Amino acid sequence: MKFTVSSSNLLSHIQTVSRVIASKNTLPILDDILFNVDGTRLELTASDLETTLVTELQLESGEGTGKVAIPAKLLIDMLREFSEQPLTFDINDDTFGVTISSEAGTYSLVGVNGNEYPALPTFNENVNALTIPVETLETSIATTIFATTEDNLRPVMTGINFDITEENVTMVATDAHKLVRYRALNVRGEKPASFILPKKAATALLNVLAKESGDAVVQFDEKSAVFNLVNYKMFCRQIEGRFPNYNSVIPANNPNKLIVDRQALMGVVRRVSIFANEASNLIKLQISPNEMVISAQDIDFQQSGQERLSCQYQGDPMSIGFQSSYLLEILKNIDSEQVVFELADPSRAGIILPFEGKEGEDLLMLLMPMLLND
Repeated sequence: MKFTVSSSNLLSHIQTVSRVIASKNTLPILDDILFNVDGTRLELTASDLETTLVTELQLESGEGTGKVAIPAKLLIDMLREFSEQPLTFDINDDTFGVTISSEAGTYSLVGVNGNEYPALPTFNENVNALTIPVETLETSIATTIFATTEDNLRPVMTGINFDITEENVTMVATDAHKLVRYRALNVRGEKPASFILPKKAATALLNVLAKESGDAVVQFDEKSAVFNLVNYKMFCRQIEGRFPNYNSVIPANNPNKLIVDRQALMGVVRRVSIFANEASNLIKLQISPNEMVISAQDIDFQQSGQERLSCQYQGDPMSIGFQSSYLLEILKNIDSEQVVFELADPSRAGIILPFEGKEGEDLLMLLMPMLLND
């Protein structure tokens, strides 16, 4: 088996798929990239058993068919040092020894029989399918992923929930302190269904989606999901369990409405939160018509800070507390010049919305308040 490929093209594809490789693997072969050669077509696969990423590229020339697994780190380290040039891979079909020839050098390494690489997941008969624009899928994951929890005691909340209906598709993530609900209004499923996408798979998918266009076809059953793109395929094992009833925690009646410049509010929160107690990161928003005062204090160190900010407010004057870092995360992930806070009272969750919503999407973020001492 022998083939010639562009060094930069090969490096780009290997770097992308290798992101799913775990730092410590139970099977040594999972430290490798699987090369599947069929004439002038090369398929590259990387996996950690939970998430598998597959891509395909055209070769400059190729002879024979076969599979060989080659150490990913060694390949990446070597390819980084080459300028753009053709590289010829010559694989011994019996020993799986690999010889790589460049314009001025020859390099040898030991490969592994590619047939020993774990097989791709298979689906049962109850397969659901969903077609979604790549841009919508990328936006939905980028907007929700920050709200997932790192707490493995609540595994269903470590991923993004895809809630599919015949009217729309909703992606939700929460860590019990904050919640993000992104609804794609122009995407419809064939029938009601849902699955939870793990955070690692979502992160790997984000890296790939930035290079793609067109539509993504998502297929899933009770255990696995596959995202079919033009140049990549990602297989992943779903998170098992039932996602919390997120609709039940979103307050329905919020008579107090605040409109404020997003960037200005972020700047104030960053400055004021420097003076907050490090354990709680509590900041207080005192809201009244036309003005809000953002303040924080640390009694232990006798330090405090406050700043005034112009706003539009309809409702009763109110003081409400939030964790500053959570509020900043939410504000950073809203793409709008102004944001709208919908509030009921200081003890109930605040809803934060973009003032200028985008066509075809409905974005809602929720933040639980913190108890104020005064």
